[in-house]
Amino acid sequence: MNTRSVKNIKEAKRIRRHGRIRARIFGSSDIPRLSVSRSNNYIFAQLIDDKKGITLVAASDIKEKGGTKMERAIKVGTSLAKEAVSRKISKVVFDRGGNMYTGRVKAFAEGARKGGLIF
Repeated sequence: MNTRSVKNIKEAKRIRRHGRIRARIFGSSDIPRLSVSRSNNYIFAQLIDDKKGITLVAASDIKEKGGTKMERAIKVGTSLAKEAVSRKISKVVFDRGGNMYTGRVKAFAEGARKGGLIF
């Protein structure tokens, strides 16, 4: 089995997991969905109102310099949480995007909780 097909299988599994998660999770303006996606180098997050189809708050570590990817994930979580709290959003529904709840996704979630979000 070559590495290309293994990558496609892993991505397909992640997409299926995300579909199952999204079937149960829905964000509103009162309790928005906290969506997290990650690439090999960066992490992106946004608070989404699914009823209106708009993004309320977004954050990423693209412009961050220095630190490990884990440290940057924690910073993104805390910065997104502070912005959300300033807009009077405290409760959210966590959408891990089909990724496993370990590593940078977990670090991001802990940073968001430390910043004041409840989920």
